[in-house]
Amino acid sequence: MGDNGSSQPLIELQNVNRFFRQGRTRVQVLQNINLAVAENEILCLVGESGCGKTTTGRIMVGLLEPSSGEVRYRGRPVNTLRGKDRAEYRRALQIIHQDPFASLNPAHTVGQILAFPLQRHRMAEGRGGVRRRIWELLTLVDLTPPGDIVNKYPHQLSGGQRQRVSVARALTVNPRLIVADEAVSMVDVSIRISLLKMLHRLRDEYGIAIVFITHDLALAKYFAWEGRIAVMYLGRIVELGPTPDIISRPAHPYTRALISAIPEADPQITRSKQRMVLRSEDIPSLLEIPPGCAFHPRCPFFVEGVCDTQLPTLEKVPDGSQYAACTPLTRGQELRLYGS
Repeated sequence: MGDNGSSQPLIELQNVNRFFRQGRTRVQVLQNINLAVAENEILCLVGESGCGKTTTGRIMVGLLEPSSGEVRYRGRPVNTLRGKDRAEYRRALQIIHQDPFASLNPAHTVGQILAFPLQRHRMAEGRGGVRRRIWELLTLVDLTPPGDIVNKYPHQLSGGQRQRVSVARALTVNPRLIVADEAVSMVDVSIRISLLKMLHRLRDEYGIAIVFITHDLALAKYFAWEGRIAVMYLGRIVELGPTPDIISRPAHPYTRALISAIPEADPQITRSKQRMVLRSEDIPSLLEIPPGCAFHPRCPFFVEGVCDTQLPTLEKVPDGSQYAACTPLTRGQELRLYGS
């Protein structure tokens, strides 16, 4: 499920779980994640902070290993890849971190930052070839003229420029998929749109799949209108489907709550927009995930004896194109507001 029609996804997570240790306590961060990304696809991971989005992205690119479950690259389990096959996987999947200042070496110039992966992976020949490729990459990410940028250090650049350098560094190894982890959250709104347009252009021109991680559903709507959205809550995917359907006909109550909170362009529409009132504003702790559906303590459609006892699985929504993890909904029951 979720390969967008491709017979063999580029990357696939099968029943992936991940936990961390906090003292003697085991904290379950991801629970039974099944997700696939096709070539040239845009997929947005959306959810509140701490829901597991970043952990999912880091597992995709090999920066973390799952505690259980399997990651597959072009149909092959990643943990079985060796030698050239392993190197191909590591090059094919790259990540752009949220904070470009923290992810770029402050002691190196932009030219040195880009030269290292080109030389390490032999993506360019000789000093002249490396220099030409650096110029091409800086032009590709709209850092022009390259001569004004190449000898600068990260602290001499603006936030938007630093993030473009991060994108250029990811492109040095000709990736097939880029995980953009809150990649535009630390730049001004005016710069944000230009960065998103640049990522779209890279996808269109080079066929690069993009997994875009964000807590902002409005941003996901803008960026992934032709792709898919996976909504995460407390380590689980609660809804997955084409972006237009998720936005216009949200199925899971949590997705409905997120969409009801999106401000509209017209202030009058925003003021008159009916917002979903949750039973509780408190997000449960990962140390004490509620039984049954983890959203049930907050859900206005709560069904006693069902939502608090039965763990929902991701199922096809009746008369819809998306999948949702909501037991009453996928049984075809009408969702009624709690207490109505």
